[in-house]
Amino acid sequence: MAPSAPAAGPALPVLGGKKSSYRERVADALRAALIAGELRPGEVYSAPGLATRFGVSATPVREAMLDLAKEGLVDTVPNKGFRVTVVTEKQLDEYTHVRALIEIPTTVGLARTADPVSLEALRPAAREIVAAAAAGDLVAYVEADTRFHLGLLALAGNAHLVEVVGDLRKRARLYGLTALAESGRLLSSAQEHLELLDALLARDEAAVHTVMTRHLGHVRGMWAAHD
Repeated sequence: MAPSAPAAGPALPVLGGKKSSYRERVADALRAALIAGELRPGEVYSAPGLATRFGVSATPVREAMLDLAKEGLVDTVPNKGFRVTVVTEKQLDEYTHVRALIEIPTTVGLARTADPVSLEALRPAAREIVAAAAAGDLVAYVEADTRFHLGLLALAGNAHLVEVVGDLRKRARLYGLTALAESGRLLSSAQEHLELLDALLARDEAAVHTVMTRHLGHVRGMWAAHD
């Protein structure tokens, strides 16, 4: 099986770090690359080709892609590899609408109920998002962004809500991230995470609502735009 040509943009990160399973780590990085738009919709990628970018054998990559296929993020292409599924404009609108219905009121409610210590515990992830944006590392950006937002929602104490939002985030495609990073605008969007934390710690519900509404507007209005 011949490796497919690498996608444009920065290479995926070399494996290592927190998780013990290569398969889990590869799946997380591939998922982030899909969301960031580094792996393009409709393109077919071979496991050996992606394994070269990870610096590991093809086996954990192939297993991770099978996991992503179960999530509906890729389709298997016999004797070739995996094709990234296409997300339509209508689907992106629907995902963002549902996220807004869930995340805005839930986050505003946290301004009343969240423990300040638990909120402060999210600041390192918020800083990771800013650092990744400054470095133009889109995969690290998406991974840190996911940890921050799902960690924040978890403070509401509703595990099913977190699962639903997590699934919507996996299915989204942020095609405009590369252009935003190159123009410097991604950094200002990243800094909204710190702004949100400050508003939550200040118990300022109006400010939390404003920041969250603006932030989700970026997801659909700016980040989901095709090149």
